[in-house]
Amino acid sequence: MRSAPGQVFAIALLSLLAALSFWLDRTISAGVPEPDGKSRHDPDAIAENFSVLQFDENGRVKYRLVAPYLEHFPDDSSSELKNPTLTSYRPDAPPMTLTSRNARVANDGETVYLWDDVTAVRDATSERPAMVARMPDLTVQHDTGVAHTDSPVEVTQGASWMKGVGMHLDNDTSTLVLQSRVTGLIHPRRAPK
Repeated sequence: MRSAPGQVFAIALLSLLAALSFWLDRTISAGVPEPDGKSRHDPDAIAENFSVLQFDENGRVKYRLVAPYLEHFPDDSSSELKNPTLTSYRPDAPPMTLTSRNARVANDGETVYLWDDVTAVRDATSERPAMVARMPDLTVQHDTGVAHTDSPVEVTQGASWMKGVGMHLDNDTSTLVLQSRVTGLIHPRRAPK
């Protein structure tokens, strides 16, 4: 038969091993995510050849978004699009159309990030030719009609052209501001005879 101090030592040693095993299990499993898929960036919905319209308070089309492919991601409620076309309509101005190879719509639906060969085209009017702006990326806040980039931009309008780095575009006021390193050549419009 063992002595009492030997039994106490064995119980203490087993208790210490049990505590260390519990601590080790908690430490290792604390960094492992649950296998529920919420932490993965996998699409939960895919759409092909779709068109989305937003109307103003008078029932007129305000925006039209068209793309051949869309994936929606539940982890951040964003959507990624291939070859999208976003057109903004205003009753007192020509349409503005934005295209790119890729786009991401943030979870609020308000912010659209376009990248890879972004082109912005404001249609021609009877007074002026179409304006075309090209850049590698563009961030659009479509409800406010504002877009911006910090990247190089090339703008052409008829025979006139401008280049610069960084741009702020306000579609509601029909203004485009290049922010730095601006060069260009502006051809004056000829007065009608």
